[in-house]
Amino acid sequence: MTICTAQLIYFSPTRTTQRILTAIAQGIDIGDAIHLDLTPPGVQGRTFEVGNETIALLGAPVHSGRLPKTAVERLYRVRGNGAPAVLVVVYGNRAFEDALLELKDIAEACGFVPIAGAAFIGEHSYSTEAMPIAVGRPDANDMEKAGAFGQQIWQMLAQTPIDALPSLHVPGNYPYKDRKPSTETPPAPITIADLCTLCGDCAAVCPTDAITVGDAVITQAAACIQCCACTRVCPTGARVMEDPRILRTAAWLYENHSARKEPELFLGSAQ
Repeated sequence: MTICTAQLIYFSPTRTTQRILTAIAQGIDIGDAIHLDLTPPGVQGRTFEVGNETIALLGAPVHSGRLPKTAVERLYRVRGNGAPAVLVVVYGNRAFEDALLELKDIAEACGFVPIAGAAFIGEHSYSTEAMPIAVGRPDANDMEKAGAFGQQIWQMLAQTPIDALPSLHVPGNYPYKDRKPSTETPPAPITIADLCTLCGDCAAVCPTDAITVGDAVITQAAACIQCCACTRVCPTGARVMEDPRILRTAAWLYENHSARKEPELFLGSAQ
């Protein structure tokens, strides 16, 4: 197989995963990459095909050691057709646990051939000025490592046919970590009415269509996945996460997981 193009396939509410995949693709350096953004709610239920002569870069954020269920549902709608795949998860400086293994399993089930994987760090969704968690990540050093990883992948492909590459092994456990069941109303950001201009930016970035903007901002908490894209994009700071459950988690993360972690990179290896 001759690889002529790179295709970036991602669920990336805050654009962090997209940025890292773009840096890796720039390291691979085979021209402008094709983007398949699985974030907008309009892609729900659609099926996508990856073309021949393509290297795919698949990416998603980590939520509590797993891939978000919304990301999983949308990734399963992509057909890989035997394309080699680079797998990337982005976590908020605590741990990625089973997320990369889960992404590998999804990729294989969809017909991709995983050849490389990585776990990068992004600013945590719950990070605030008072409790910063991985603020500014990915930073320049992270992006440099992403580009170098792309170069390493491209050199590997130049030296070894895809069907001769060793199997990719990534960390993780079976069964995967349980998702936290809850009978309570899930936490969701709220809107401070006095600060809100009803611009609609929050609704535009919500991956689950949970926000409606009319005479006021209405949030369907049951549909919220706590990605906090709306809080990041709000131009006036009107969109905030004040649920006590989230604030307790943010305080625990700040106290226990503020020390800098570095990206972890994985290439195929014989075992």
